[in-house]
Amino acid sequence: MKASPNPTAAAEAQARSSILARLRAPTTPAPLPLPDVKAWFETHQRHEDSAQRVSRLRAALEAVKTEVHDTTAADWPELLLRLIAAKGLRNLLIGSDTPHGAELEARQPASLELKRYAESIDSWRDVLFDEVDASLTLAKSAMAEVGSLILWPTPQEPRLMSLVPSVHFVLLDVATIHADFYSAMSFENWKDRLPAHALLICGPSRTADIQQTLAYGAHGPRELVVLLRHPATQSEGAAA
Repeated sequence: MKASPNPTAAAEAQARSSILARLRAPTTPAPLPLPDVKAWFETHQRHEDSAQRVSRLRAALEAVKTEVHDTTAADWPELLLRLIAAKGLRNLLIGSDTPHGAELEARQPASLELKRYAESIDSWRDVLFDEVDASLTLAKSAMAEVGSLILWPTPQEPRLMSLVPSVHFVLLDVATIHADFYSAMSFENWKDRLPAHALLICGPSRTADIQQTLAYGAHGPRELVVLLRHPATQSEGAAA
């Protein structure tokens, strides 16, 4: 006599086969829609003129103990040299081959030593860390929204120039001050020529211990000095 099939065992086998089939089947989840970043920023951006962006950037930088000075394309070397003398700095590190470095060298006073970053770090590590008082680098641009400078290090002005010396001077053209990070990336076309790395600097290096005692210069320069370079014909330049 033929035995009747066990309905429970058959149901379990069918359920197991169904589960395994679903697990083995290729899955192609529907892609999530991308956010419309451009539309969001267009509705949330502040519509400011250049003078307002300059003012907002200055306020944000000064709020975190950054020293900010206005100057012009013609006068910035003299201003920088006066600031260096007032701070009692013995030397200044400049890039190996930059237009602003050459412009400063042309007006170099006898009392100041200009050091070019012309050697590999391995050959002059001790000099860089122990003997360099300050450095000068050019900012690519800035963001008024968060008060941040944007630097793209190059072989001529490596990252260490903005990290190691105790005083960091930054030359910033006011025409490159953008409203926010999105504006900077869009206007400068970052998507097609993204650098190896970018630096966003919001003030001098600072840290605090468990007692909330604030200290400057723990992980980088203890002083950040920004020279806002306006066109020579006016005291306030237009931002991009």
